[in-house]
Amino acid sequence: MCEIYAGQDPGRYRPINRSVRIGGHSTSIQLEAAFWVLIDEIAEKQGLSTARFLSKLYDEALEINGSVANFSSLLRTSCLIYVMSVSHGASQSRFRIIAAE
Repeated sequence: MCEIYAGQDPGRYRPINRSVRIGGHSTSIQLEAAFWVLIDEIAEKQGLSTARFLSKLYDEALEINGSVANFSSLLRTSCLIYVMSVSHGASQSRFRIIAAE
């Protein structure tokens, strides 16, 4: 049962650091390679560079929530929402309900 997960290419979960500018400050974000692939795809679909997408996402999360305690986690869960919406055609409102439960 776990073969599909355990047998995946180790390169997919290799940590990758990227330096970006967010809120006028240079910072480094470490995520697994598979997440960077998805973030690049999401940014492209939004018509943005990855750096611009990250900055815009951070700014919007800050505006909505007042703070962004763990941006790496926000990015991972954003990837999850993206994958779930693509694979299931689910609306974003469904994910808000899940988060509120």
